[in-house]
Amino acid sequence: MIVGLAHVCFVVKDLEASIPFYRDKLGLTPAFDFVNEEGERFGIYLHVGGRTFVELFQGDLAPRAEQQSYQHFCLEVDDFEQTVEELRARGAEVTDVKLGMDHSWQAWLTDPDGNRIELHGYTEESWQAPHLK
Repeated sequence: MIVGLAHVCFVVKDLEASIPFYRDKLGLTPAFDFVNEEGERFGIYLHVGGRTFVELFQGDLAPRAEQQSYQHFCLEVDDFEQTVEELRARGAEVTDVKLGMDHSWQAWLTDPDGNRIELHGYTEESWQAPHLK
């Protein structure tokens, strides 16, 4: 039975440029590195919280399709205003907070490779609320 989202994985063009974004700007905690036989790091696992991670691998980015299926990944936050203020203080460019049509708070940012990240905060009126435990 599926119980949750384990991780999201991205190929990034410059791993050493991406790590500070996810670690220092988003505040994710490095969990472990992927190291090849020559001792070179080629990937990293970063802890989001609970049982959820973001996985990054160094590689060549394929040209983006005009209509690709991937749109973004979403991170739940607890105190929205404080989180956005803290991320901006760390140098992340975050949009203004707004209430989405699903009655949940949202703001947006992108990583160094242009991958879109949604910040998400549930409200009592969120359409997702009946499904939260």
